[in-house]
Amino acid sequence: MLQFDSKIVGKEIGFGYLRDKIEGRGFTIGGNWEYYKGSFDTVLWKEGGETIYLRVPFVVTEGELDNEDAKIRFQNPFVIKHVANVGLDYDEGSLLDASGVSQFQTPVDKDGHIHDKSRWISAGEQVVEKRVLPYFH
Repeated sequence: MLQFDSKIVGKEIGFGYLRDKIEGRGFTIGGNWEYYKGSFDTVLWKEGGETIYLRVPFVVTEGELDNEDAKIRFQNPFVIKHVANVGLDYDEGSLLDASGVSQFQTPVDKDGHIHDKSRWISAGEQVVEKRVLPYFH
């Protein structure tokens, strides 16, 4: 995980407003959200079973995250690499579709080593600057 400073840290905005704006710019709400915190995630790079994500975490300052009117405040963004198992998973807990390929396999490494750290930090900074910050007045 590569955490970095950003102008977004400490900024507050309406959750529903920002979500609606940045979903069309490649961001999704992170799957590990809670009523009091969450993140917006986007893919920076993907090849084979390796994916490098930008995660922009936030805390809820007013309301709860399942409410469009919730207010959120951003924390330091970070870049993270997931390494997925691209082979077949035959353990008894896997869910297989008709072709026998599981879409629910556990990643081999949720926080894989990232080469060329400065490149990915710079990429993350640029994405926050161009795709998220323009919605703050």
